[in-house]
Amino acid sequence: MQFAQLNGITLHYQIIGGPSEKPAIVFVNSLGTDFRIWRDVIVRLVGNYPVVAYDKRGHGLSGLGSPPYAMADHVADLEALLDHLEISQAVICGVSVGGMIAQGLAAKAPERIRGLVLCDTGHKIGTDELWNERIAAVEKDGIEAISDNILDRWFSKGFRAEKPAEYQGYANMLTRQPVCGYVGTSVALRDTDYTESTSKLVMPTLCVVGEEDGSTPPALVEELAGLIPGAEYQVIQNAGHLPSIEQPDRLANLIKRFLTRLLASDNQNLET
Repeated sequence: MQFAQLNGITLHYQIIGGPSEKPAIVFVNSLGTDFRIWRDVIVRLVGNYPVVAYDKRGHGLSGLGSPPYAMADHVADLEALLDHLEISQAVICGVSVGGMIAQGLAAKAPERIRGLVLCDTGHKIGTDELWNERIAAVEKDGIEAISDNILDRWFSKGFRAEKPAEYQGYANMLTRQPVCGYVGTSVALRDTDYTESTSKLVMPTLCVVGEEDGSTPPALVEELAGLIPGAEYQVIQNAGHLPSIEQPDRLANLIKRFLTRLLASDNQNLET
């Protein structure tokens, strides 16, 4: 396990080395999870690219800081982690709130972002009413009180029916996150609208969504892709909000293809 003191909190991260001439791929997890959700994608990329995964503040083994948070806090943490690891060029792969953190850093420091993989996310997620209701419910009765509803949005019907042990495991992950970290990040999601800043992004971008995503449905992710010139949009069948869990082969292959094209474009630009 690897830890760093950044922005006044402890961040838990993992770095796996790869070819130095290639950009690092940095994975950012969703609300109510830790970086283990990326494991089955990461193992399919290891050796070909440097890989970083981390628990955002208020989640996993990272510190709580001072919730509630602004999205700018999460963005600053990711930027500080890249500084700490001396990564100057990265492809950020974020799911849900992780995708919003990726958008925020891309707008703040575009020179550091070689590309974006925006997975099951949006430029604006949910309404004030939705987030206020969720925050109130969690503060009153804990995450477990809303977990069934959240898990139904996260996973496809097939996964819920066919993999009960895995389903229960991810339920445990959700309900064992710190309440104040969950609520703090919910506030950040409620208060963030990246429509304007994301529409100004120009880096290569892949937008991916699970066909059965009930949290950030395909229509939202397609709208996000439409904001970014040249962004690619892909739907993953038989997956909900977390394709890295349900369809890691398919997601990893999409990422590999995206990275191959990105590096080919780099080489072509060098030759010309």
